[in-house]
Amino acid sequence: MNHVTTRDGVKLYVKDWGQGRPVVMTHGWPLSADSFDDLSMAIADAGMRAISYDRRGFGRSDQPWTGYDYDTLSDDLADVLEQTGAHDATLLGFSMGGGEVARYMSRHAGNQVKQAVLVASTLPFRLKTDDNPEGVEQAKFDETAAAIAQDRAAFWPPFFKNFFGVGMVSHPVSDEVMAWACSVSMQASLKATLACAKAFSSTDFRGDLASFTVPTLIIHGSDDKIVPIESSSRLTARAIQHARFIEYEGAPHGLFASHKERFIADVLEFLHG
Repeated sequence: MNHVTTRDGVKLYVKDWGQGRPVVMTHGWPLSADSFDDLSMAIADAGMRAISYDRRGFGRSDQPWTGYDYDTLSDDLADVLEQTGAHDATLLGFSMGGGEVARYMSRHAGNQVKQAVLVASTLPFRLKTDDNPEGVEQAKFDETAAAIAQDRAAFWPPFFKNFFGVGMVSHPVSDEVMAWACSVSMQASLKATLACAKAFSSTDFRGDLASFTVPTLIIHGSDDKIVPIESSSRLTARAIQHARFIEYEGAPHGLFASHKERFIADVLEFLHG
């Protein structure tokens, strides 16, 4: 099976590798399931089943006009779990994908979920409000949306420098990885890119966190310039009972590439725990 059809008729491209206990992965903005390839191979080689899929509007999935709110996106995740027969699964969400995991846990009562992993997640709430002073001003998100709408091909290269922690001295990923990320990002529809940015910047997941009643691993880089750790995973780790929290000192947002070996090892250890 390389496609799942959602309840509203959207075809999602699915990668399903290996056999055994399933690990279902939701990717970050604005990438695709391909960002999990290294981890998926390691999971499959370890005797488990790695399932990743392109979010609607991204990668090789359909590009509908609607459905980029987290209720719909979590329903998509539910449809992937059901149609792939992924029972007693581990859910792993990277960046905005953490929101899908959180909303699935609350909206679908964590059905068929055995473990959860949140990696550089945008949880619990990105927007600055009176009761969320650690958040980001709405004007910053508006500036990003305007730049993407004006010339998104020009927006991606500097964005991914911050994403992967590339600077004058630091260069933790190759130029080819940077070029790949820019290319994958252009595969997404402009509508999906903008609508998902709005969704992850404005959705309040604080009420969803109590639904994490399964063992949960949280991984985040201390030098994340895209989703700063102090306003995201440090708060999430305090809100989810008995969560295991690992901070990668000096790691950027895209730690799945910059800290690939450590990331894979930590996830596999948790899966086997």
